[in-house]
Amino acid sequence: MLKLIERLGPVAAEEASDTLTLPFEQRCRGRLKAVSDTGRELGLFLDRGPVLRDGDGLRAENGEVVRVCAAEEPVVTARIASGLPLARLSYHLGNRHVQLAIGDDINGGWVRFPPDHVLEALAERLGATLEHHTAPFDPESGAYAAGEAHHHTHDHAHEHTHVH
Repeated sequence: MLKLIERLGPVAAEEASDTLTLPFEQRCRGRLKAVSDTGRELGLFLDRGPVLRDGDGLRAENGEVVRVCAAEEPVVTARIASGLPLARLSYHLGNRHVQLAIGDDINGGWVRFPPDHVLEALAERLGATLEHHTAPFDPESGAYAAGEAHHHTHDHAHEHTHVH
């Protein structure tokens, strides 16, 4: 088994000797047994931290690099006009504390999420048209990267530091 032990961040395809295609749920894990796209047994032995993103590299104990690919999986893409309608849709869906991918293209803005009838109904009420399909799901990572501290103040006279 090839032991993958280090996160490298984004790497070019030609830098990797193999690829590992995983759905979003498995890209959230630091410990995992998997099979590479060429059929090799792999073990992820990574520190807790950020979600593995499409295009991220992982270094093995022997120095080899494996590139992560986001698997196609069932998703719903809610399409709506860019600008305020997209912001409003993103806000209301995000307020449900679900993972969202957000973007726009020549057809307007979109928000992508795993199938969920409650979220789908909300998106339609806000004017979105829905497309059920399979696609890579690589949601927003959030404003605070895992493991990094941030500071904020409250209305009282002291400051707090939180680690996420």
